[in-house]
Amino acid sequence: MKKSLTFLFIFLVSFSYGQKKTTSNDSYDLVILNGRVMDPETMFDDISNVGVKDGKIVAITKSPIKGKETIDAKGHVVAPGFIDTHYHATDVFASKMALRDGVTTGMDLEAGSFNVKEWYAEKAKTGWQVNYGTNASLLFNRMAVHDPDAELSAPVDYSVIGIYAAKALTDGVQGWAETPSTVEQMNKVMALMDEDLRQGAIGIAAPIAYMAKGITSYELFEGQRMGANYGRMTSVHTRYHLLSETPTEAPIAFDEMFTNSMLLNAPLLIAHNNDYGWWEIEEKLQMAREKGLNMWSEYYPYAAGSTAITAAFLSPSEWVEKRGYKYEETIYDPIDDAYLTNETYAALMKKEPGRSVVVEFPYRKAWMNYWLSIPHMTIASDAMAGVGEDGKLLPWDADWSEYRGHPRTSGSRGAVFRMAREQGVPLMFTIAQASYWPAKHLGDTGLEAMKQRGRIQIGKIADITIFDPKTITDNSGFKVGQHGIPTTGIPYVIVNGVTVVKNNEVLTVKPGKEIRFPVEAKGRFVPIEQNKWLNEHTIGLNPELIEIHLDDDSGAGKPLPKK
Repeated sequence: MKKSLTFLFIFLVSFSYGQKKTTSNDSYDLVILNGRVMDPETMFDDISNVGVKDGKIVAITKSPIKGKETIDAKGHVVAPGFIDTHYHATDVFASKMALRDGVTTGMDLEAGSFNVKEWYAEKAKTGWQVNYGTNASLLFNRMAVHDPDAELSAPVDYSVIGIYAAKALTDGVQGWAETPSTVEQMNKVMALMDEDLRQGAIGIAAPIAYMAKGITSYELFEGQRMGANYGRMTSVHTRYHLLSETPTEAPIAFDEMFTNSMLLNAPLLIAHNNDYGWWEIEEKLQMAREKGLNMWSEYYPYAAGSTAITAAFLSPSEWVEKRGYKYEETIYDPIDDAYLTNETYAALMKKEPGRSVVVEFPYRKAWMNYWLSIPHMTIASDAMAGVGEDGKLLPWDADWSEYRGHPRTSGSRGAVFRMAREQGVPLMFTIAQASYWPAKHLGDTGLEAMKQRGRIQIGKIADITIFDPKTITDNSGFKVGQHGIPTTGIPYVIVNGVTVVKNNEVLTVKPGKEIRFPVEAKGRFVPIEQNKWLNEHTIGLNPELIEIHLDDDSGAGKPLPKK
């Protein structure tokens, strides 16, 4: 009976999709003919014609239709545009690579930005090829408070992290990464976070692994609470990412974030859940969703990561002494085309602490095929900035071979679709990982722009990726000259109804739109106050006899006798 109802539902959906009335006089801005239209939300899967007008899908039909622009998609899939929630590629060349990989929306939800208001204003002023969005950044806002030498005021995101990381080290200390906040400093950080949220930031960016020694559990809790005040998500790079030794194994760091999110009723995105304990984390996320909690995760299909060399876990005391790795075997510098040594690591830390390097994790190879088949585990590239051999951002018209960085920026989705094809993963499932599930989870936070994307349905935004399911594949690799070679098998990419990739060529148009919440008239920040906390959480002991020091070095939060 259940199977019969399922078939009936699919039939009704298919029937309704063909009900858009069309005549030979109808004219659309764009028509996509003869393609295999696939929508993961409704499970619609049929050869149809798609009509686009004013940036929206207005017809899905088997009837003949005409438009000002025509794409013959015979033999190709017409899918929702791919959505990347872990997208540091906020520069023109990296976005060009992402477009060839089928991306229509790129949002940096892991690192986020400083001065969100002006960040969005800059993007709107220059125009952007893909849709763009960002989170309020715990990292950058901590840097603004703890590292005045960094001089943060203008918009800052990952594309210029090298400049500000170097400034933050002027006094020899990365305050944002290493220094716990006092209550006063915590309030300053949270006030900045609140302003970014008021200005429409999608949520909270919490790359905690990079400041594991500096940010206390209470400050992290307050950061998540700031997002929860607005009903918004937190994207986290967990505190013990890469660790597997008790009592600091990675799933414990997940538990820290999960507990906060559950108690705050706040959505949670686990950034690149691709290391030790991922199986435990995925099981817990599935259980959480069964209880109605809005929680999901990301992966990318590589046994190597990439990060700034300034990352605390790459220091000799952590990487070499504690974890037992050797730089010359695991840390590759794509700009100098060489593995690091102790000496070259020390030299780069002085010369260019923000440089991105490739970090190899061979043990991930055994896990990658599993990630292809986990529901609500989404594809997110962790795309890096589009730099050349001099470490500077490449211009839009640079050659693909000039890019020096992790090949995931140019090949993540090509790699996933190739691997999924080889493993026999249902195509609809992979499309859901690439587009529908990130859109659904973000839409469920109230983000209207994501309710309108990640679907191929009448009335939805026309962000569309057209690909050949038999040939779509990645071509980039880790050798110099190969880092940026584009994915093939994706001849057309459409953003907000405008063709941006045509016959495998990226056009110069900039139809991208901002992905953000509406700006609010007032912020919601309430400062942390010791007496207020006591009034709310105790029965009212005499403050002359005892006081609580939330930031006391001898035991943060431990009651101390009044002196």
